[in-house]
Amino acid sequence: MPQHAQHPAAKLRWSLLAAPVAGALVLAGCSGGGNDDGGDSAGGSADSFSVMVAQANDTDDAYAQLLEQYSTETGVEVEVIPYPSEAYNTQVTTQLQGGNAADAMILSPGTGQPISVITLAEAGFLEPLDDTSAGIIPEGTESLYEVDGEIYAQPTSLQPVGLVYNPAAAEEVGIDEFPATYEDLLDACATARDGGKSFLVIAGSVPFNTGLFSQILSATRVYEQDPDWNEQRTAGDVTFADSGWRDALEDFVELNEAGCFQDGAAGGTFDNITNGIGGGTALSAPVPGSAANSINAGAGLETDVQAFPPADGAGEFTMASANYAWAINASADDDVKAAVQEFLDWAAEPEQAKTFADIFGAVPITGVAGDDLLPIYQPIGGLLESGAFTGLPNATWPNPAVYDALGAGVQGLLTGQTTVDGILDEMDAAWDQ
Repeated sequence: MPQHAQHPAAKLRWSLLAAPVAGALVLAGCSGGGNDDGGDSAGGSADSFSVMVAQANDTDDAYAQLLEQYSTETGVEVEVIPYPSEAYNTQVTTQLQGGNAADAMILSPGTGQPISVITLAEAGFLEPLDDTSAGIIPEGTESLYEVDGEIYAQPTSLQPVGLVYNPAAAEEVGIDEFPATYEDLLDACATARDGGKSFLVIAGSVPFNTGLFSQILSATRVYEQDPDWNEQRTAGDVTFADSGWRDALEDFVELNEAGCFQDGAAGGTFDNITNGIGGGTALSAPVPGSAANSINAGAGLETDVQAFPPADGAGEFTMASANYAWAINASADDDVKAAVQEFLDWAAEPEQAKTFADIFGAVPITGVAGDDLLPIYQPIGGLLESGAFTGLPNATWPNPAVYDALGAGVQGLLTGQTTVDGILDEMDAAWDQ
């Protein structure tokens, strides 16, 4: 049974907004309230603001649901502007540079992507946040949000990342349990093919997804043995070319040659992932764990989240981190900035943190506990509670070019236009630039 079934009207609302040119959903609450003209309220903050968010599919509206709750409780009007996931990074950077971005937005902590918090903060695009925002940042990850002693983003939740898996579709082809080892996975790929399905579906034309899958592979190929590998790379003690990253990319090549991916994987999009898992033609997909919630709600399934099977000699390990964060546009009016910060303070309260995590299909940013885990995370619950996980590696890579080289390079592996050696050399060169 889906965990967060939605009213049909809600699905229609978001399907209308999922066009290549984003539509805007205006949330207007009935309680509380500010001035009708959108100016300062008595408390010095505006009574409206806008937020731009990424949207993977029609039911991917967790941000809007939380903002709608806030609007209802406070009377503050919020304009939610969704963009397709594959276009979101470009929209954020283009609009920030053009001076026409929304008042607030969802970004990626750290430095490894074009919409990374540190990259944009250092460029002067973001507004510093208050102590409440700083107070919910997971210990030891402050560097992903901080520049010159100021915090520039507030994490939304802890997001496990692995393979969203459809057990019912697997059972249809005779696979009764998720593969325990990498060799078991290769066998399962053959079994799925014999049954007219693919074990994996990927968005091969989207560098974000090919890069994400490669990072998932690196969990047991690199970070289970060397959790501080990124620090070693910064010190110059290791390289991509001479490390477990080679094993990760060679395994990707083997998965492709073994027929583990859907036909036409090089041209795959997020729609292929949604349709493949939702329609039962694929058994799993490398996406953030929250996608399981969205797919379950949209297709009435009971998918869950699995860790990628470990490499030979490695222990079970997975990935989980605060992958998304709220940020305020530095060019917004002061009263609007104050209004957004009031929302962030509200969102940081434990009750709202739990509410958002449940809607989004994540783990509360306040911490991992068995009682707080959604059913979709039960297969990896022990790993999460024991700390057998690492954050997404690219969050602390020195610049977006390293991740670009990975994502685009793995696309080339699908088309035969590049090699593992070429990708690793490009990643090392990008790191050192």
